[in-house]
Amino acid sequence: MSMRVGFAGIGLMGLPMCQRLLAAGVPLTVYNRTASKCAPLLAQGAQQADNLAALAASSDVLMLCLADTAAVHDLLFSEHGLAQHLRAGQLLVDFSSLEPAATREMAARLLAERGVYWVDAPVSGGVQGAADGSLAIMAGGRAQDIDAIRPLLAHLGQRVTRMGEVGAGQVTKVCNQMLVACNALVIAEVVALAERSGVDAAQLAPALAGGFADSKPLQILAPQMAAREFEPIKWHVRTLLKDLDTAVKLSQSAVSSTPMAGLAAQLMRLHAANGFAEQDPATLVQLHLNFTE
Repeated sequence: MSMRVGFAGIGLMGLPMCQRLLAAGVPLTVYNRTASKCAPLLAQGAQQADNLAALAASSDVLMLCLADTAAVHDLLFSEHGLAQHLRAGQLLVDFSSLEPAATREMAARLLAERGVYWVDAPVSGGVQGAADGSLAIMAGGRAQDIDAIRPLLAHLGQRVTRMGEVGAGQVTKVCNQMLVACNALVIAEVVALAERSGVDAAQLAPALAGGFADSKPLQILAPQMAAREFEPIKWHVRTLLKDLDTAVKLSQSAVSSTPMAGLAAQLMRLHAANGFAEQDPATLVQLHLNFTE
């Protein structure tokens, strides 16, 4: 692999993604604000950048996997941000889930100021998908840029789909998260209803497998909810809330009605406010059980 990759954001998703790149022999330099999180990758052969200038200097492609729009903006455009160290000819690939409008604005600024093109490539598939390389990657950006990084992305996902120009990947991720979040909430309702009605909720997922109601969220979340297994945390309630808020904001700018996502955002916000923001979405079953207690 001729392209040198820099990766910033070694979290729940970033860590297994980097591990797959290293296993494929990709020259990888990593950076994280909490440097100790890079330790497993150093043991696997990654180089660690002590600062953003070093990360930029050692990379042809810069990959980001951060928490939200504010985190990406801060890493790039703060006083000592990454953008000032980038050079024309480099490519930025953002796996984070961001607001589409903010993505377009930052991409335009990066191109104007540094001559660097942007590919927004949010992913779906969770931590397990990142670990086994089965992520679905929805990309926005120039076709030639996406084609250039397909060999890299092939180590991370089962499928890479170009959805359009910069920002289109983020719009697609918003749609994905609307489906996931609303599904998670109704699965919680179903588990609670089944239990209250004297049905063994642990049998819901196997009973419905293969039918029209089946889905990956059902097969993952329903057993966890029925067993009250909330650890280990594979993703966070706050993430779904952030994405639902993005969906509502996008719907307003696009003049498109999204009442289901709006209601889901209210319910997710209530659950987060009850102390579950940092917990796994499987805890949503508690929200619906509490309504009847």
